[in-house]
Amino acid sequence: MTTSKHPISHALTSFNGIVMEPESGTAGKQAGKIHHLPTSLWKKREGEATDTLDAAIVRTRDFFFREQLPAGYWWAELESNVTITAEYLMLFHFMGIVNREKERKIANYLLSKQTKEGFWAIYYGGPGDLSTTVEAYFALKLAGYPAEHPAMAKARAFILEQGGIIKCRVFTKIFLALFGEFAWFGVPSMPIELMLLPNWAYFNMYEFSSWSRATIIPLSIVMTERPVRKLPERSRVQELYVRPPRPIDYTFTKENGILTWKNIFIGVDHLLKIYESNPIRPLKSKALGTAEKWVLEHQEPTGDWGGIQPAMLNSVLALHCLGYSNDHPAVAKGLEALANFAIETEEGLVLQSCVSPVWDTALALKALVDSGVPTDHPSLVKATQWLMDREVRKPGDWKVKSPNLEPGGWAFEFLNDWYPDVDDSGFVMMAIKDIEVKDRKGKEEKIRRGINWCLGMQSKNGGWGAFDKDNTKHLLNKIPFADLEALIDPPTVDLTGRMLELMGTFGYPKSHSAAVRALDFIKENQEPEGPWWGRWGVNYIYGTWSVLCGLAAIGEDLSQPYIKRAVNWIKSRQNMDGGWGETCESYHDPSLAGVGESTASQTGWALLALMAAGEAHSSTVARGIQYLLSTQKPDGTWDEDQYTGTGFPKYFMIKYHIYRNCFPLSALGTYRSLTGKKM
Repeated sequence: MTTSKHPISHALTSFNGIVMEPESGTAGKQAGKIHHLPTSLWKKREGEATDTLDAAIVRTRDFFFREQLPAGYWWAELESNVTITAEYLMLFHFMGIVNREKERKIANYLLSKQTKEGFWAIYYGGPGDLSTTVEAYFALKLAGYPAEHPAMAKARAFILEQGGIIKCRVFTKIFLALFGEFAWFGVPSMPIELMLLPNWAYFNMYEFSSWSRATIIPLSIVMTERPVRKLPERSRVQELYVRPPRPIDYTFTKENGILTWKNIFIGVDHLLKIYESNPIRPLKSKALGTAEKWVLEHQEPTGDWGGIQPAMLNSVLALHCLGYSNDHPAVAKGLEALANFAIETEEGLVLQSCVSPVWDTALALKALVDSGVPTDHPSLVKATQWLMDREVRKPGDWKVKSPNLEPGGWAFEFLNDWYPDVDDSGFVMMAIKDIEVKDRKGKEEKIRRGINWCLGMQSKNGGWGAFDKDNTKHLLNKIPFADLEALIDPPTVDLTGRMLELMGTFGYPKSHSAAVRALDFIKENQEPEGPWWGRWGVNYIYGTWSVLCGLAAIGEDLSQPYIKRAVNWIKSRQNMDGGWGETCESYHDPSLAGVGESTASQTGWALLALMAAGEAHSSTVARGIQYLLSTQKPDGTWDEDQYTGTGFPKYFMIKYHIYRNCFPLSALGTYRSLTGKKM
């Protein structure tokens, strides 16, 4: 198994058991060997693990020691759905840079993820997803698979049953339009002239979320140019239309009622299409130049844009449409950055939607600390130094709304200086807090800057979004382009809980103005039954874990009725086997909140939430701990097929391959610390 630049923790991927090649060097920083404490000293400091709980902790702790990379970090696969890899192959074909061996591997990967029913889903065990299935089918056609192939026939039957291409989401239609398989005028308008709106305008590019902005700006270039690369007949997918499309088929479905915002924006889209068809657009050239400049300025030295596949792929695509050659430095670096997101074996190739080494390292480090590893242990020191070296010290897009705020904090990826986020920043600082590094003063200064930056990112309503402040123009999610309902980054309770936990961990009082406003936000957004919705993890279990940990850390009175309701809700959702689980479908159907097959990660969240709320000695927690002990494998890991991470609620789910091991370890270690029990 290979990745193009950085080694990955091989047992934390969907390609388990394949030994990763040693690192040759990382981002200009010299890699070093991880030195562990001598066995005699370790046993002296830790004692013999003679009971079940201790032995389980030791097994998982040793697993993380084995999986730590030489430079000091952990990096696990971030698994999503097949559209990410399918679009990678589409890019190769559009740019005329197809590598047949990579194409073969991508096709193998796509076929391996097809269900026996013939469709592709957006998470394990989920229902068939039309757009995902269309993109996989199209990519396989590009790779040479004929429509008569059994896998294609089964997929096509599902697609036509669901309404065909006409019923797909916007991004799928755009990729089809690039090859003439869908009409450009059927794609929602995003006029390039939006680039010229001032920052004070109600709708401007900085009212979009960071991920939307970094994707829409390059995509608006592509949509302005409307390129078409004609395909040979064998690669076309016209068979995926239920009937030959008519002009009316390209219109958008209106909501019931007349004066709804969605219907108003559909009318606006119609007017914009008339405008875009006008050959006289005096500001078009200036807007294109502004967008081109923005794209070039926002490329990281490593070639990345925004640290996510949609921004990176569409930026490469935009530059190609503007006439940049494939060997132009910006394009070449962009393609290299995309390749660095790929995991490749002899038979398969998957492109990750994003990479998470900072997040993974902070989670592993915190779990090891929770499990009782000494804070001067060389592995922890090495990981902390790696994290310290990745502090963001440059102003990013967040500066538009916080012009006087000093840069600080951390991003999710190896390098993403334009977009640090409060979640990574908070978890990193909590993880490194007590680690005994040589440069203690330097660490304290980084933490000071990071906390200052996080507090400065609090929104007016008292909550926190991930990447931006006051990113709350909810009307943007009503425009036709917004069929993923994810064009903004509003404050959420899970992130707000994390910020309270950060403040409490570093000694901020509950009376601090930021904490007071955050507590009000959390109380206002609690669900009637007691839980909190989870924006970045599945779902109510995740949100409730984050909030309860934050409330406990900041010193909230845990006997209050609203907290008791949350505790009782978690207890009521415990499964018969002692664990907890929640299906991704709870985003569509709130009646499924806290309902699902038990998983190691969600059980870890539930246990950590209950223990934060003072329930460490309860029978509910004891049963949850027993579930983790009974399902642990001999190598210290847990199996977990379910997706428990969230990219966009309802539409883009994530399986973080580190979650199934780090959160159980944190829960087991915290339980031992709080109870002193041996099981």
